[in-house]
Amino acid sequence: MRSPPLRLAAALLLGATLAGCGKSLPTEGHSHGASVTTVAGTSQLAASGLATKNTTRLGGANSVADAAAVALATYPGLTPTTRPQAVVVVDDRDWTAALAASALASSPLRAPILYSEGSTLPALSAQALAALKPTGSALLHGTPQVIAIGGATAPSGYRTLALSGEPAALAAQVERLTAVIHGGRPHRVIVVGADGPEALAMPAAGLAAESGAPILPVDATVIPPATRRVLARLHHPVIYAVGPPTAVSHAVLVKLRRSGAVRRIYPTPGTNGTTGPGTSGEDPANNAIAVARYADGSFGWGVEQPGHGLVFARASRPLDAPAAAPLSANGDYAPLLLLEAPNQVPSVLREYLGDIQPAYTDAPEYQPVHGAYNHGWLIGDEEAIAPTVQAELDAMLEIAPQSTTSTTTPAAPTGTESTTPAEPTTTTP
Repeated sequence: MRSPPLRLAAALLLGATLAGCGKSLPTEGHSHGASVTTVAGTSQLAASGLATKNTTRLGGANSVADAAAVALATYPGLTPTTRPQAVVVVDDRDWTAALAASALASSPLRAPILYSEGSTLPALSAQALAALKPTGSALLHGTPQVIAIGGATAPSGYRTLALSGEPAALAAQVERLTAVIHGGRPHRVIVVGADGPEALAMPAAGLAAESGAPILPVDATVIPPATRRVLARLHHPVIYAVGPPTAVSHAVLVKLRRSGAVRRIYPTPGTNGTTGPGTSGEDPANNAIAVARYADGSFGWGVEQPGHGLVFARASRPLDAPAAAPLSANGDYAPLLLLEAPNQVPSVLREYLGDIQPAYTDAPEYQPVHGAYNHGWLIGDEEAIAPTVQAELDAMLEIAPQSTTSTTTPAAPTGTESTTPAEPTTTTP
């Protein structure tokens, strides 16, 4: 009798092998042609795509497939300890709700996220949910197995907690849920522009999953009433606004200062270590790096040295950010980095990976086995991130020899000042 772990290993190997040679097994599921592989006879979902020594590809042709693959990589569901307490199901047509749901991936709930299409659960999501076998969360009343957000619904047979409402109200409900899970109201919140470029808000998903800070939306010129009520109830939390003024405007930041201390996380154009010549704080790749570098005491990634997991996703697939959020709260705790084209590593990202590339000296007493290592998670199929880019990233993540006779390169700046530039002085009415 074959054991479940062997069946899963075979599924993963077969899926990776066939995808690597340009073929794929028959697939089930999402109407847009998702390519997460279902292996007949095992009912196990496998991530398709090539795995290299420093990178692992998870997902398929769309965010439904990507979320299912990330969820199963985080929780194989083969033993009691590899089953999640609860699974979040969120409507893939509600970007703001999906982003807010990322906070539920944080400890201690650590809930993976699956996508529905309105009230319909795609086959891939349903299969993943069945494989995950959520146990039910004692952190919440009724020990729900599924948390359905917005228009999403769960299949019958699961204890379900449903949250509904307009986007800002949904985010407020998620904040209340995180307060219950964490046993007290949060002292920090993350703010994103609900009507700004989605790619500039994407890094907030991993930051919320790692920190447990809830995500609240603001509009271009006003703070929605639901968000305002949350901030009033939290009694002057620290407010971290993710993105440049095109994402969260100066005018809104002035209004936010009435509710708490405000920090903006975004790169200053031309600052060494965060941007290079010809780059701007407006581009998604640079903005994501600023979030990865940022630290404010115990809050933030502060990834300035080697020895980390890193998630790589396409800026044009914003729903991949919440889908990948569990990778920021489990395993190697990886911040999100963004690619703006399938076949090119942005120069600013290349520079950043060079700053944090692991190294070992050629002295006899120092060997690579004693060094730190980086690992990359690639989200999506080869249309999202090309195999050649995966090979480039693998080389940039590899631990490399460093001659003991070479000149020591100064460490990159922490980015605390450069990623939190002072806002123009404005008198608050």
